[in-house]
Amino acid sequence: MANEAVIIELIGQPKGKPLRFTVADGAGIEKGTICKMTDPRTAVVSSADNDVFAGIASTEKVASDGSVTLGLYTCGIFDLKDSGSGITAGAVVNIGGANLVIASGAADLLTGSVVGKAMETASAAEVIAVAVGIY
Repeated sequence: MANEAVIIELIGQPKGKPLRFTVADGAGIEKGTICKMTDPRTAVVSSADNDVFAGIASTEKVASDGSVTLGLYTCGIFDLKDSGSGITAGAVVNIGGANLVIASGAADLLTGSVVGKAMETASAAEVIAVAVGIY
């Protein structure tokens, strides 16, 4: 997968405040992948604008390796790629597609798709620092 998140700084104790989610044994998820949450407490690879944010994969999950859990980082500063519309520093961002973020609208604050706060201004499709889990 392209555009994986890159760790700048993990925050909290334990570092990055990872949460464990259920994943499908057959799923392949690369480290740094933005994941969305499905019911019940299951993570899958993000794919569309407004997916519900679960976290960022802390390790690689190899397809059909027998593992059905994965830790996801929920707190830290990560380099993330803008979906193409541009983002202003300080804006709240949400999932904007597969491993992408987009500036949030008012309705996004209610849907669970919020990822964090932009720490830099992004021109279209630029990689910027985002404070994940910090709104």
